[in-house]
Amino acid sequence: MVDAAPTPTPAATTEPALSVALREGTREQHGQAEGMAFVERLLAGDLDRAAYTALAVQQLAIYTALERAGAELRAAGGDHGLVFDELTRVPAIERDLAFLVGTDWADRVTFLPATRAYAERLAACSSDLATYAAHAYTRYLGDLSGGQVVKRMVQRHYGLSDEGVAFYDFPEIHKLKPFKDVYRERLDRLPLDADQRAAVVAEAQVAFSLNQRMFAELGERHLPA
Repeated sequence: MVDAAPTPTPAATTEPALSVALREGTREQHGQAEGMAFVERLLAGDLDRAAYTALAVQQLAIYTALERAGAELRAAGGDHGLVFDELTRVPAIERDLAFLVGTDWADRVTFLPATRAYAERLAACSSDLATYAAHAYTRYLGDLSGGQVVKRMVQRHYGLSDEGVAFYDFPEIHKLKPFKDVYRERLDRLPLDADQRAAVVAEAQVAFSLNQRMFAELGERHLPA
């Protein structure tokens, strides 16, 4: 009697986790953004507090759009646990602007053209999980990682203590690394097919490009001649 041939086992997938695909797929763009003259000079202490304030103003527009989109996505039941209240940044940015600009900051801030284009792109996040995941990953994981270095540098160079840098503080997150691990796990469990996963990575690359345009315009206004 001939034994039946064993049932072949499905080949193990070699597709990387989404968080890994995002990290690898944006490595080049990430390095380019960090190498922008405005960023390098700001962190080196070569600019002034006005340059840091201008960056905070642009962040207000970006996070207002991102967090509005996230709230709408969650309200529709489409965020799959990727929207975290602990990450909300807008109230912190508003506190920073009250300190840096004054209590009448809302009447005195100006958003750059590149920032407005960025915010318009973010508005689409409210109806598409892949788009939201790309932009939320780019912003929030950056804030929880490199953003902590930015905080120390601007405090050191521009005479700031705890006021003016609330954007970089996450009082509801007691340990950043475990939280980042949870965030990546949620990303990896999103119900996205291969095409949607590729779209997430592509959109994250767009996010870095939008950041670069914003840094370029900030540089035009604040880099020494």
